[in-house]
Amino acid sequence: MIAIELKDVHFHGYHGLYEGEEIAGSPFVVNLTVKYEEHGTDLSDINDTVDYVDLFNIVKQRMLMPAPLLEKLCDSIIRHIKHQYAFITEVTLSIYKVEAPIPHFQGRVGVSMTKNFKD
Repeated sequence: MIAIELKDVHFHGYHGLYEGEEIAGSPFVVNLTVKYEEHGTDLSDINDTVDYVDLFNIVKQRMLMPAPLLEKLCDSIIRHIKHQYAFITEVTLSIYKVEAPIPHFQGRVGVSMTKNFKD
């Protein structure tokens, strides 16, 4: 099993349900792990693996489109990755809102989603 990862990737997005979030936006941090079986390839060509640049671009593109719920955002990103890389077996994605609109709250809030695609 091989895992391709993006860790602590920062974005500015306009996701959320609370008034003003769609205007001001917030900083977000994304972690992504995509797993697949090696299947005996020699792993000497980018076509033998999952391109982390493609993964970054998929996440970046979707983070630009506002969503009211992070759950919907996670699901959309994971589905897009699976569509691009049909051979993957598992995706885990976490999206954290760094400055949540919660009075007197310090920390992050977020959503993690894992989807298994094993036969």
